[in-house]
Amino acid sequence: MALFPPSALNAGVRKREVFGWAMYDFANSGYTTVVITAVFAAYFVGGIAKGAPWAAFAWTAALSASYAVVMLSMPAIGAWADRRAAKKRVLVVATVGCVVATAALAFTPRVAGPMGVAVAMALIIVSNTFYSYGESLTGAFLPELATAEGMGKVSGWGWSFGYVGGMLALGLCLAYVLSAQAKGLPASHFVPVTMLITAAIYGAAASATFALLPERAQPRTASSAVGAWQQLRATFRQARAHRDFMQLLVCTVCYQGGVAVAITLAAIYAEQVIGFVASETMVLIFVLNIAAALGAFGFGYVQDRIGHKISLAGTLVAWIAVCVIAAMATTKGTFWWAAAIAGLAMGSSQSAGRAMTGYLAPPRQLAEFFGLWTFATRLASIVGPLMFGAITWAASGNQRIAILSTAALFIAGLLLLLPIDMARGREAAQRSR
Repeated sequence: MALFPPSALNAGVRKREVFGWAMYDFANSGYTTVVITAVFAAYFVGGIAKGAPWAAFAWTAALSASYAVVMLSMPAIGAWADRRAAKKRVLVVATVGCVVATAALAFTPRVAGPMGVAVAMALIIVSNTFYSYGESLTGAFLPELATAEGMGKVSGWGWSFGYVGGMLALGLCLAYVLSAQAKGLPASHFVPVTMLITAAIYGAAASATFALLPERAQPRTASSAVGAWQQLRATFRQARAHRDFMQLLVCTVCYQGGVAVAITLAAIYAEQVIGFVASETMVLIFVLNIAAALGAFGFGYVQDRIGHKISLAGTLVAWIAVCVIAAMATTKGTFWWAAAIAGLAMGSSQSAGRAMTGYLAPPRQLAEFFGLWTFATRLASIVGPLMFGAITWAASGNQRIAILSTAALFIAGLLLLLPIDMARGREAAQRSR
């Protein structure tokens, strides 16, 4: 069976273009895997902030600030990029911004005291903001490459390739960390090197995207920033014409809030509740990425066969099971089962959500509608972790109650998914040509 049957790609799209597009998923996954999940998060709390009671809150506050910036700016940036046919140009700027800010994190251990905390938080805000811009813009290329019948396959292939990139970055970092620890070197020595490794992989892999992925859109009209905001307001006024897309956004806020908990707090939960040590946590995240890659790749083909909606529903049921198992786990072995299911669900649910967005987005407003999708995912990234933190605080530090409560986000997402009519939503998108 061919990786991409003729029906999967739009006319004139070459496989090298799809490879170039997927290389961006490969490039940016190392950032979330190493910086946000496995390495820098724990170092910020224990190393830079010295384990202060407010350290975890400061970390989530920095992430939330970046998500707020993206929520308020990305839809307008997307509208501007659509009008100017400038998705690729803006993607280059976002990539350079994230790579430079990630590399700059290597110098944060040299800044002592409160200033060190402030500098680290500022760089996280900058790097995560540019990362989010890049994620949204690369998603907007998907409908230009894939047909409606092949969108799940292509999205899943790209997302699974992204997890391979995350594993490469984490694997190289883990090898260096283990070597440094064997020599008795402190985290203040090896964490900066992992930031440089991550930035280098991001920049190098993204270069393939810039070389192979063309900008297929054509400029429509000259546009100012005011015009972009006017277009954004017009998009919201069109909500009735795109009600299934808007319903998907609300659904996305709920279930992606739960996914955000897994991404930003899995390592903390594993170490503080289950008893993992740092090296075990990195191995856990590495294996989780393997499962996520398999889930995204394999489920993309299933998604095109059984339908986007049913596919996403199945992944949400799996996420509910993950929350229950993780909350009940008392041994590392049991938690490994939860992590394996979470990996499969993570890759497939994120790929399915992106494919559904591309399926329901009007062809002439791809970057703008993916900007709205980014708005929803970043709002979810604020709501989910903050809810987890608030429940943990209210439960006197009991994270088991918080992780079990996270299941409510996936249940809400499942209920909000049910009314979506994919055929009606696709028809509305095509009428907007």
